[in-house]
Amino acid sequence: MANIISDETMEYVGILAKLELSPEEKEAAKKDMGRMLDYIDKLNELDTSGAEPMSHVFPVTNVFREDVVTNGDDREQILKNAPEQKDGAFKVPKTVE
Repeated sequence: MANIISDETMEYVGILAKLELSPEEKEAAKKDMGRMLDYIDKLNELDTSGAEPMSHVFPVTNVFREDVVTNGDDREQILKNAPEQKDGAFKVPKTVE
């Protein structure tokens, strides 16, 4: 294990994460973090010069349709359903005094 996590680093990470760890939990977390950093070092050894950067492992395409108005302006038709109307709009009772 080339990456050794210090006690100060674990204290700092605990403060950032707002965790109170027991001494046993701190030791286990130090070992886990060391293994993670070792794995990252191993991944950094790979030759990725021919690989294109990507934002997702699956191809992502825009699935949104074009925003097209299909029903038009049927104000008169809509207002036929209104119990009362005024100036081309629904008239409703006053709700705020």
